[in-house]
Amino acid sequence: MKKLILIPVLLLFIFCEKKDSAHHFIQGEAFGTTYNIQLYSERDVDFKKGLDSVIDAVNLSVSTYIPQSDISKINNGDSTVVVDSIFKEVFKISEEVNKTTNGYFDPTIGVLRNAYGFGDVKPLKNIDSTTLDSLMKYVGFHKVRINPDGTVSKEYPQIYFDFNAVAKGFGIDCLGRYLESKGVTDYLIELGGEILTKGNNLEKNQKWVVGIEAVDSELEDRSYDATVKLKNEGMASSGNYRKFRIDSLTGKKYVHTLNPLTGSAEMSDVTSATVIAPSCGTADAYATSFMALGLEKSKELLKNLPNVEAYLTFNDSLDNHQVFMTEGFKSRLGN
Repeated sequence: MKKLILIPVLLLFIFCEKKDSAHHFIQGEAFGTTYNIQLYSERDVDFKKGLDSVIDAVNLSVSTYIPQSDISKINNGDSTVVVDSIFKEVFKISEEVNKTTNGYFDPTIGVLRNAYGFGDVKPLKNIDSTTLDSLMKYVGFHKVRINPDGTVSKEYPQIYFDFNAVAKGFGIDCLGRYLESKGVTDYLIELGGEILTKGNNLEKNQKWVVGIEAVDSELEDRSYDATVKLKNEGMASSGNYRKFRIDSLTGKKYVHTLNPLTGSAEMSDVTSATVIAPSCGTADAYATSFMALGLEKSKELLKNLPNVEAYLTFNDSLDNHQVFMTEGFKSRLGN
């Protein structure tokens, strides 16, 4: 299955070894990565089949890697597409975070992602100031809307939606909704390093425990910076330490977090952002936002986000690795 989004895996899922008849483990593939689910249920339900149907629905709505998806058709200029509830909810989350961050989160950044080589088309060979100015004409969430009849209007046909920074998280929320519709009240979903929890780990009679991967962790030998206890929350991360592209001609390094206000692909002082929020979609969106905002702007924003907690890694003036945590995040740290 092709990728839905490109955010790097920054979280590691911690399994329990013991299981009983009510403790289910489910694994599979989704959105270009894998998922692992723990849940408690006495009911004999084919969860895997239902979960896969949810994944297919999300892909057909908001995956830019599927030509037949609604978002791909809209990006290609089809103004007759009537979007579904998945598209509408992803759009709504994006709109809210766009306003809260004063434009630092913007899913119309697709033309820039494609130009820099982080999308689904070949990158531009040269991105000078003139090229960047012309591309920025097609960036801005205020330039798009969902009409009352469910169709989507774009101020310019070239505007390219890219919900990659929220769609995977929202997809996980959809998986959680499916489990809850089947009566499941205690579960942990890990998909591509992003987490959604409900209830408790009944076997251990405690909240779910997950790990935050260290910035210098190797793919073949992962290590933790910390563990976090979660209940009825989502957690997502974004970072630049593994996801970047080197231009073969100029040698210039382009990071995958772009600034929607300037169009630049330069690295900010925040090297990774791990966010806890009421939903995984919201956590996903803010994790990307903090990467673009940088440390000081992120700290100011977090003062006004009572339901959002963050763990930010950054490099100080001497290029030393440092960590900033909100008080709410500190309170969730494991022993």
